[in-house]
Amino acid sequence: MPEIWAGVDIGKEHHHCVVINADGERLLSRRILNDETELLQLIGDVLEISADVLWAVDLNHGGAALLIDLLLSHGQPMAYLTGLAVHRGSATYKGKTDAKDAFVIADQARVRRDLGLLRPGDEIAVDLRTLTTRRLDVVFDRTRQINRLRAQLLEIFPALERSLDLVNKGPVMLLTGYQTPAAIRRAGAKRIETWLKNCKIRGAAALAKTAVEAAQAQQTALPGEKLAAAMVVRLAKGLMALDEEIAELHALIEAKFREHPHAEVIRSLPGMGAKLGAEFIAATGGDMDAFGSPDRLAGFAGLAPRPRDSGRVSGNLRRPKRYHRGPLRSMYLSAMVSITTCPASKAYYQRKRSEGKGHKQALLSLARRRLNVLWAMIRDGQCYQGSPPVTAAA
Repeated sequence: MPEIWAGVDIGKEHHHCVVINADGERLLSRRILNDETELLQLIGDVLEISADVLWAVDLNHGGAALLIDLLLSHGQPMAYLTGLAVHRGSATYKGKTDAKDAFVIADQARVRRDLGLLRPGDEIAVDLRTLTTRRLDVVFDRTRQINRLRAQLLEIFPALERSLDLVNKGPVMLLTGYQTPAAIRRAGAKRIETWLKNCKIRGAAALAKTAVEAAQAQQTALPGEKLAAAMVVRLAKGLMALDEEIAELHALIEAKFREHPHAEVIRSLPGMGAKLGAEFIAATGGDMDAFGSPDRLAGFAGLAPRPRDSGRVSGNLRRPKRYHRGPLRSMYLSAMVSITTCPASKAYYQRKRSEGKGHKQALLSLARRRLNVLWAMIRDGQCYQGSPPVTAAA
């Protein structure tokens, strides 16, 4: 057990550190700038109190990145408390200040035995976390851009908005050149088709025909049409730019993922492609030793339900509130794909359905089983080897 505990309440510009001993007495309380020089001074001052120290933080990325890297480079053990854990722990302490939150973090690290230590992620895992996070942000931006584009087009040309599937490139390209019923009628189907073909759009003839039919259905020019059409062009071009960035990110993620030593093993699991494999590595850091067992990894991913028994009620299981959605997403989506490509996964899924589980519950159960398999594969450095599905005994 450490002699002292150093809790750090992470902020954007400043952190607050409180150091306590085994009796919970404050030995140091300091507000420090998120600056390398000041952080190094803090680490030195804490180590002067005692070299046997456990650091604890309430954030493991963002503003905490510099402090975490400095602590790891100095070989300092570090625990992580989620914001939810700190919030719940704060209920038993009075007041609300950064110093109080830092004390709560230190005190919780002192009394709790279920906190895992932060480990440095390898360079590839860190890069994948950056790329996958950016990709997710851009995908969300793309969805919002599509919704804005539909709303704007609906104000001047509802027939065309109703006819186009804006998740595809062709309809979006069409809107960069033609936005109003009158413009489409003037151009005609043949001219629009030729223009789309020059833009290398598949199904140009069908798309041009759809646009002209929508234009014939609306002869009225609505107020504000000219400016709204210009906004449609702007939104459509912005959407195409997002599509290009997503494609670039896909290529970067796949290339970086292939550099990871576990890439071949992870990709061999049916349903686990480069994107989902990259998300799995980004979320776990690529180091399975950090979890100790597949059960702890399942708990980290929210795939190990916790008992919620009370009184005479037993066997009441619920998903834990503290879990990482990254590995849960990668394992759940890969399980969904595997039931169409892997006989063993399909047989297991069907068996769970025959036991009365719903589609989602059966997939979660399959994801949990596949997580055990993936753990063993990474531990042994062995790719997946399919086996005949085991059917239930008659």
